[in-house]
Amino acid sequence: MAAFASSYLLLQLLLLISLFHFGSAARSLGETSDQTQQPILFQYHNGPLLTGKISINLIWYGKFKPSQRAIVSDFITSLSTSSPSTNQPSVATWWKSIEKYYHLSNAKKTSSLSVSLGNQILDESYSLGKSLSVGKHIKQLAAKGGQSNAINVVLTSSDVLIDGFCSSKCGTHGSSKSSFIRGKSSKFAYIWVGNSETQCPGQCAWPFHQPIYGPQSPPLVAPNNDVGLDGMVINLAGLLAGTVTNPFGNGFYQGPKEAPLEAASACPGVYAKGAYPGYAGDLLVDATTGASYNANGLNGKKYLLPALFDPSTSSCSTLV
Repeated sequence: MAAFASSYLLLQLLLLISLFHFGSAARSLGETSDQTQQPILFQYHNGPLLTGKISINLIWYGKFKPSQRAIVSDFITSLSTSSPSTNQPSVATWWKSIEKYYHLSNAKKTSSLSVSLGNQILDESYSLGKSLSVGKHIKQLAAKGGQSNAINVVLTSSDVLIDGFCSSKCGTHGSSKSSFIRGKSSKFAYIWVGNSETQCPGQCAWPFHQPIYGPQSPPLVAPNNDVGLDGMVINLAGLLAGTVTNPFGNGFYQGPKEAPLEAASACPGVYAKGAYPGYAGDLLVDATTGASYNANGLNGKKYLLPALFDPSTSSCSTLV
């Protein structure tokens, strides 16, 4: 009985920590859990999931090198199962596991999801300044992308301050009303992710940087040799999974609607089998660079992607 109580308390503590880590569905900031063994009460709240052909538009706010932009754009392109990497495990394989949510939502067979890279918008002049709010400025920037059948992703550079960044979240997703299109107004989904390289890599770029708290383990080598951008991909991947399965706050999630645990945030800090607090799991290691990863992408890119909650088995599913 004492062991059960201890295990239950540990799980509750980890879930509480994950609420901070993902703040409004942002990714884990560095903790891991044993949720591969513990059942999670994951529910479908009968709302719509994103379906059809969805363009993912990237709004780059601040200074990013072309090589940094390529890390993210190649990741987005790698999601498509129509052009999968020949090397396995792949980004496309990771993304395909999202289909389980659509099967459980009783969606029509024709209501499948297909994502592709859309437009990229550069705002290198910091048109709204270097101190932004998620509620106002991020929505304003997200509105620059296409608002029909789209997810607009705002990526802020390392010198941009965002309210709540580092202290409570690494990124977030939400929805906003679109402009009138063919006489009708609808909602479009958006995501914001910040580059934490100079502000809080120990929180938002773990395991590629020493964590600021919790079990201390040596940082791993980032697969694209960019701690900030590789950390952004981890965040973006988790937020994309949450966006398509819970775009308007009434899809798949666990816990309170205001701070939901979604497809990726329900598995904080788990990246491979054998994960435990302070350890990301038994990842693949590039023989040449020593970089840790779990997914192959296009153009020779490698990525580290979060575990996704499998609603059919009530467990966290990893690629490796």
